[in-house]
Amino acid sequence: MKDKTQAKDRTLSAPPRREALKQTALLLGGLASAAPSARILAAASTGSMHAKSVVRSSVIARDNAPTVDLESGKVVGYVRNGINTFKGIPYAESTAGANRFMPPIKVKPWTGLRSSRQYGPVAPQAARTGWANDEEAFMFSWDDGVQGEDCLRINLWSPAINAHESRPVMVWLHGGAFAAGSGQELKAYDGENLSRRGDTVVVSLNHRLNALGYLNLAAYGDRYASSANVGMLDIVMALEWVRDNIAVFGGDPKKVTIFGQSGGGAKVGTLMGMPSAKGLFRRAIVESGSMLRAGSQENSRRLAEFILSELNLNDSSIEKLHTLPYEKIIAASGKVMQERNPFPRNGVPDFRRMADVMGFASVVDSTILPEHPFDPQASPLSADVPMIIGSTLNEFVTAINHPEYEKLGHAELVERVKTIYGERAPVVIEAFKQRTPKASPFDLWSRIAAGGVRESAMNQARRKSAQGSAPAYLYWFSWQTPVLNGRPRAFHCAELPFVFDNTDRCENMTGGGTGARALGALMSDAWIQFARTGNPNHPGMPHWEKFDPEKMPTMIFDNKSECVNGPDARELKIIADS
Repeated sequence: MKDKTQAKDRTLSAPPRREALKQTALLLGGLASAAPSARILAAASTGSMHAKSVVRSSVIARDNAPTVDLESGKVVGYVRNGINTFKGIPYAESTAGANRFMPPIKVKPWTGLRSSRQYGPVAPQAARTGWANDEEAFMFSWDDGVQGEDCLRINLWSPAINAHESRPVMVWLHGGAFAAGSGQELKAYDGENLSRRGDTVVVSLNHRLNALGYLNLAAYGDRYASSANVGMLDIVMALEWVRDNIAVFGGDPKKVTIFGQSGGGAKVGTLMGMPSAKGLFRRAIVESGSMLRAGSQENSRRLAEFILSELNLNDSSIEKLHTLPYEKIIAASGKVMQERNPFPRNGVPDFRRMADVMGFASVVDSTILPEHPFDPQASPLSADVPMIIGSTLNEFVTAINHPEYEKLGHAELVERVKTIYGERAPVVIEAFKQRTPKASPFDLWSRIAAGGVRESAMNQARRKSAQGSAPAYLYWFSWQTPVLNGRPRAFHCAELPFVFDNTDRCENMTGGGTGARALGALMSDAWIQFARTGNPNHPGMPHWEKFDPEKMPTMIFDNKSECVNGPDARELKIIADS
């Protein structure tokens, strides 16, 4: 999912997209003029500026505009290219000190006008080491932000505010497993273009991560009964904030779609099984994050014991957890994860047991998450919520940072596949080779290694469909970036610039240009249409049939997008039997 530590092993492993995968886990304007016209300034002051009224790129930030009046107080943002933008709005109190490991507390009202023009603190997390890898750093260009425990913040983009509108609302949950990431870390996450394109309100947020969000301390007193899931409770409170405040931003609280990728997709799936989240969203999208099971009490409690031991704490000194610098807690948990739960040598995360492999994850308990959200069946709590579910063709195993991987030979391919499928490796290889007989050994290894992610997405769609209520739509993102001679392939995170209509903004990932832009238009329009109606079909794309287990229709997003029945049915059957 997202990886904050770089695999030292020089084997053919995936370059961690967001380096938490080693702990896992892991799951990618400016002022046009110094003197804007009176017309533009007037529009900005009322919050009614639409993209159509702006003739050139412009940023407008006035002392008192654009302003909205929230339940907690007034905030002022800025207008960029006609889109009202607000960043870093608190939706809950700081999680420091006595509030650590506790459920979030609704933010206290403030007086006066609060400036909300820059991202707020990001959740404390391990330092990113991906910057040491030139190609990876070039492609992802992360914005790591400033860490702090007052991190429960909302960011928002809207075409118009303080107007009686009924726009669909799209709430983004960032990736990085349950251990890393933020609502700002990737350029793709910027919601301006998506908001403008779809006349939608786009929201992103930060929430607690790693030990501060998912450390199971329930054995150390009733006060910690919720500690294993407070990161998820943060997201629920953010969705409650959306319900209570989104109307002043022109959004409809009854038309909320949650969508996320990698760890964010896993959180979307988790929310679908949480009673406290029921009714806070109407549609859901899971991108490369189909975790069917949450973590177990047994494993999460054992992990907490190891971390407390590393910190030299026990029952009698547990209170010190609230006063220790958060850096020490994160360092201790990182050390335990590295020693007790090492990253798989072959670089391939096992999605069948992902929650336990990654360590930190939501945990099944008796109240917050009563059951696994999609195992053995989809949660009935969200039976009426339609879904889009999918993955990328190559996911975690690419040749980013490693041109030499392209020289992989057949013998080494067999050995690699054996690390996943044992002596059935030749059968698996042959199944994948039948569809693409001219594929190189490394291409085959990359696709085989991504098979587990694809299988989990298929199973999630199958279990959703079995409810016989709201539909599921399955996709496969196969578009190959031309950047770095195409070595990154359809990597984990590759679809993000397209979904957000940010292919030019993310040109280091996509290469920019008309081809990427056209696919971005097709995909972002599908996501927008789904948020608006619950059905992703629109006139600019081939018909996308809802999923059924017999035909397994799959929308393949590529230079030529098409809906194909069971494009990898034989491959998936082989790996399911292996």
